[in-house]
Amino acid sequence: MDQALDIDRCDLESKANNTEHHTDENGVDRLIVRRGRPFTIVLHLRQSFQPQPGKAPTLTVQTGPLPSSESGTRVTFTVSDAIDKSSWSATMSAKDEKTLSLTISSPADAPIGKYNLLMGQINAVSLAEFIMLFNPWCRRDAVYMENEEERNEYVLCQDGVIFRGTPPRFQELPWTFGQFEPGILDICLRILDENPKFIHDADQDCSARRNPVYVSRVLSAMINSYDDRGVLMGNWSGDYTGGVKPTFWTGSSDILRQWNDSEFKPVRYGQCWVFAAVACAVSRALGIPCRVVTNYGSAHDTDSNLVIEYLFDENSEDIGDDSIWNFHVWIDSWMARPDLKEGFGGWQASDPTPQERSDGVFCCGPVPVSGIKEGELTLKYDAPFVYAEVNADVVTLVRLKNGNTVKISGDTTEVGHHISTKAVGKDERHDITNLYKYPEGSEEERKVFEKAQHHNKLLKTDEEPGVHIKIKIAKSTMIGTDFDVLAIVRNNSPIPKTFLLMFYARVLHYNGRIGDTCGFTDVPELKVEPFQEISSPLRVEYSLYGPSITDERLIKLKVLLIESESRQFHKEVKTIVLDSPNIVINIVGIPRVNQKLTADITLPNPLPVPLHECAFSIKGIHLTDGQDIVHKIGTVAPKQFATTKLEFVPSSPGRNKLIVAFNSDKLGNISAYETIVIKD
Repeated sequence: MDQALDIDRCDLESKANNTEHHTDENGVDRLIVRRGRPFTIVLHLRQSFQPQPGKAPTLTVQTGPLPSSESGTRVTFTVSDAIDKSSWSATMSAKDEKTLSLTISSPADAPIGKYNLLMGQINAVSLAEFIMLFNPWCRRDAVYMENEEERNEYVLCQDGVIFRGTPPRFQELPWTFGQFEPGILDICLRILDENPKFIHDADQDCSARRNPVYVSRVLSAMINSYDDRGVLMGNWSGDYTGGVKPTFWTGSSDILRQWNDSEFKPVRYGQCWVFAAVACAVSRALGIPCRVVTNYGSAHDTDSNLVIEYLFDENSEDIGDDSIWNFHVWIDSWMARPDLKEGFGGWQASDPTPQERSDGVFCCGPVPVSGIKEGELTLKYDAPFVYAEVNADVVTLVRLKNGNTVKISGDTTEVGHHISTKAVGKDERHDITNLYKYPEGSEEERKVFEKAQHHNKLLKTDEEPGVHIKIKIAKSTMIGTDFDVLAIVRNNSPIPKTFLLMFYARVLHYNGRIGDTCGFTDVPELKVEPFQEISSPLRVEYSLYGPSITDERLIKLKVLLIESESRQFHKEVKTIVLDSPNIVINIVGIPRVNQKLTADITLPNPLPVPLHECAFSIKGIHLTDGQDIVHKIGTVAPKQFATTKLEFVPSSPGRNKLIVAFNSDKLGNISAYETIVIKD
């Protein structure tokens, strides 16, 4: 039998425990611990404690609505003389006659979630409720990360930078993850409780939450709403009626709160970077190290043959199903993979954007990044799809009017390049392509060697026979201006050639979907003499691209050449990102805690038309209490400046980002940030 204690109250020592467990950013008003590390609570008794030999107190921990010993969601153990790190255990010592110090240790593979701690076997008394998270600081935990700077970045950092645009004009989107903002941890745990596996078998689902692989896969499915009561609804149509345009979001916590406050109705709307940023925030909140990753030239292989087949008709209209997104964003999560053969732990790619079903559900991953690099397509989960995203071959085909299909070209360089994430401790782009792919020219992969050969040919155009096309862009392509682009055709052969040249400019969505034509020219008989180079211009005018340009400001340029005699096709494609005006931020005041600061903000209107519904917003962890401070400024005339002054009061010392966003009816998706060091 266990010894009954007459307990007056229980002090959870939340401030000390949470600080020791790196959870104090969540607050210190309740107990939040990480598995595999002991925590100590204090019992205050009504009567003096007299230990009785052979009658040590018994404790029980349980999680989930239907806890059971069989599944490991209910564990009973006895207070002993020493801590056993391999299982639930506890020790107890007397601080004085009526005060006991109770130290409890959990195994490093305990399920995460909300727990209840009870004392006694008959008429058990509830001592405390606490939350258990994954522990990247514990070597025995599957999410253990050795480097302290990386733990700070991938677990504790509440803001970051997401990369979009197109190389070399990478666009930085400052983002607030806000995983420690009030109420967010409870919402993250609620996401787990709303997943269909929990609804089908709550105890087995809670038991499986000991495994970060399982939790990551659940999050991949639950961040989108396609099969469940998930967080975000995707929308790539351009019509965002009834919701928020994806480019308006600047943080994860607003999305999570809206989902929770609406009783789990999907938040409208998200696109890939929004899905990834929310998944990153939830992963970090639960203790899984996580980063946001951008893949440029990201393939969407619909038939799983690892080949992207561009199929066009003779009018250069796309009639195929495969696509290459200008960029695509997902997450990498850090964890061991004991379910796989040795060598595939570390970064695991997961993709919460709903593209294809996996095991009947819209989710993807986690799959080892090292496995993708090695071409291990049998690894769990969804290795073929992720491999194609970064390493598919590209074949371009033209279907002629007579029904025959002609191969124009094949390319091994278009897919998967400049794979990017935020650098550790710095607001800079860190290229991690080498983690996903072998470098060009290496002997490990035949296709990479072919890619290097292709690059060499492009660099030595003057020495290679045949027809070559280049697209040259103006130095300035500011949104709102007219500019010229050139199709440069070189006939590097001893035979004169005559071509039909068609030069298109079309609005492009970041997921590869083609929009309206915003420029076209054709030259029915372009005569190019032997070894001659001729340029054909195309004027891209705001009056044509302005009405349909998206917030990503992408334009796709395409040159199609058809040789008059041989009917041989030649094609060149280039995607450009229009430049956007810069937001100028000037911080006025002394950056100290509880002392008012003013952000003096300016942005020029580069468009030849007025901007209506103009608004600035600012947000920053410990700067604006996690809230958006918005100022609507109305209409800004052409070539005039949008200006505002917004006040905020820092609440805590430290280095923080103030994120500034601008939106209007014709110009949005513009943001900037200022790093401010707040002193006590």
